[in-house]
Amino acid sequence: MPDTVVIQRYLEHLRVERRVSAHTLTAYGDALARLVKLADAAQRPLSALQGAHIQRFAAQLHGAGLGARSIALILSGWRGFYRWWSLQADSTGLANNPVDGVRAPRAARPLPKALAVDEAVALAMAETPAGGEGEAASVESEALAARDHAIAELLYGCGLRLGELLGLDLAPGAESAGWIDLDSATAHVFGKGSKRREVPVGGPALESLNGWLLHRPALAGVPDGGALFVSRLGNRLSPNQLRSRLKAQGDRAGVATPVHPHMLRHSYASHLLQSSGDLRGVQELLGHASIATTQVYTRLDFQHLAKVYDAAHPRARRK
Repeated sequence: MPDTVVIQRYLEHLRVERRVSAHTLTAYGDALARLVKLADAAQRPLSALQGAHIQRFAAQLHGAGLGARSIALILSGWRGFYRWWSLQADSTGLANNPVDGVRAPRAARPLPKALAVDEAVALAMAETPAGGEGEAASVESEALAARDHAIAELLYGCGLRLGELLGLDLAPGAESAGWIDLDSATAHVFGKGSKRREVPVGGPALESLNGWLLHRPALAGVPDGGALFVSRLGNRLSPNQLRSRLKAQGDRAGVATPVHPHMLRHSYASHLLQSSGDLRGVQELLGHASIATTQVYTRLDFQHLAKVYDAAHPRARRK
């Protein structure tokens, strides 16, 4: 049976029996059209393809500019086609599924987006004007400005995740996910994998926290205990509220890239690693289970490395 006929039968199976969407059906059709074209170029019928052919086809797709994710989706379509074909009565002579065991090229891990040091400092120091979140009274506005300043300082000064920061309470308790110990200048956070860790809090962050705690009672309905960071209505601040306020703060600071909470965690890690070179220490501070996760921040400035080389290596060209 011609390859095109088998493919049409498979697509009809997907449409009638599997009831896939029109978009999915088109994607499968395109993937199989690529397979036919590649097989024709290799002068092999679909029934005679083997794993080595599929691997070569995947490499050709990659060389043509397709990304790893796109190739993975194409391979998935091919794999499903051969799986269906092997169950049909006319599959006599069909080899084992040639796509099984073939993987797409590994996708390049994108580098985290971090702010420059001056941008991060400008963001942390950016003033929040009156207005926003519906506040009207100046006392309330000042309280929210103090809160936003403390949030930016903690995100950049401690490298906290969004959930870790929003989970902080005023004091430790049975249900507390985390808290700030002002006396020891330490943040106790509850991170990924239900792991607790302690993170040192720097002077500017402590100062901003103390400023926020003085203003916190000015917000309507704020309880004496509970969440460290609350909205103007006294509820624990939501992720969307924090993202919105932080983005606006970045705009006011003149940061060209839209700022989000994890960007400040990236900035914390990148700047700390550039200054210290202590990969293991940064791993502990970030709460990474694997050192490989932290290694993405090893983007040390080349000019700095060049200066170290020029100053220390016996074969460096010194002026």
